[in-house]
Amino acid sequence: MLRTVCRTGSALLKHSRRSAPPQWAALAQQRWASSLPMNTVVLFVPQQEAWVVERMGRFHRILEPGLNFLIPILDRIRYVQSLKEIVIDVPEQSAVSLDNVTLQIDGVLYLRILDPFKSSYGVEDPEYAVTQLAQTTMRSELGKLTLDKVFRERESLNANIVHSINQASDEWGIRCLRYEIKDIHVPPRVKESMQMQVEAERKKRATVLESEGTREAAINVAEGRKQAQILASEAQKAEQINKAAGEANAVLAKAEAKAKAIKLLSDALTEQNGDAAASLSVAEQYVSAFSNLAKESNTILLPSNTGDISSMVSQAMAIYSSLAQPKKGRGATATTDTAASILRAEIEQKHPSEGSSLSPPGGQ
Repeated sequence: MLRTVCRTGSALLKHSRRSAPPQWAALAQQRWASSLPMNTVVLFVPQQEAWVVERMGRFHRILEPGLNFLIPILDRIRYVQSLKEIVIDVPEQSAVSLDNVTLQIDGVLYLRILDPFKSSYGVEDPEYAVTQLAQTTMRSELGKLTLDKVFRERESLNANIVHSINQASDEWGIRCLRYEIKDIHVPPRVKESMQMQVEAERKKRATVLESEGTREAAINVAEGRKQAQILASEAQKAEQINKAAGEANAVLAKAEAKAKAIKLLSDALTEQNGDAAASLSVAEQYVSAFSNLAKESNTILLPSNTGDISSMVSQAMAIYSSLAQPKKGRGATATTDTAASILRAEIEQKHPSEGSSLSPPGGQ
């Protein structure tokens, strides 16, 4: 018996749907659910749908998905609400931004019915109400932003629209999940101005980058010159230090050599006949210097008695003898005479014409 009743109810439901006018079907699509079913005592509610039942014209209950029973004549299915997420295309509309630019903008609204009772009795047409609320809210939010911020802050704009819609749609049992702006159309002149602005911004960036490159190149060149000067000064400093160290070592070496020579000379003078050797050396140096006169330069400074060589030698030997006399005593006189004789012989060999005028040092 129950199976027969179910089959009969299903057949009547299908017949009612088939016999419904096309206008009703379009209206049903607009209300996001199927057409209103007839009360066949036994009803099967599809998943994610809520059927609002009125008893004698007053709200009675909401049928849950699955098997349900109703009383004929008294109970009537008044509304069918879909609990799925609903997508509504918000029509294109004009809005004025904060800087007085007229924009053509459209969007897509995603919502869901949370309370079928409120969505059925709280508003006459939920779709139309939410659409109008989205449009007015979008115009209001766009009026708070400039044109540049509209493109940069699209996410925040969507969030503000969703928040404003939810504040008003809570009384309707509808929850707005998200709102997305599809297209934003600007006037042609504004679009040209935007293109010029973009080109100017790109040229500005190119100029800035070029100037930064020039600055970096100049800094690198100056830094290289600075490093080169520092390295050159350090090299010059090291060179001067090395040169000074070399000169100091040379002076020390010369001083040591001279000290050794003086020591050896002093040791030689303390030996026997040392004074005679010293006298001979002084005489040789005098003769050599006198013989080189007027060879390297034509300017000569001569003493008044240049012809009296024996007197000059005797004078030099007398100076040496007076310096060596305190230490040598009488033994130095013989040594000096011997050295003078040797010197006189050398002078006679070099200057034969003047040899006859020389006399021994002691003869004066």
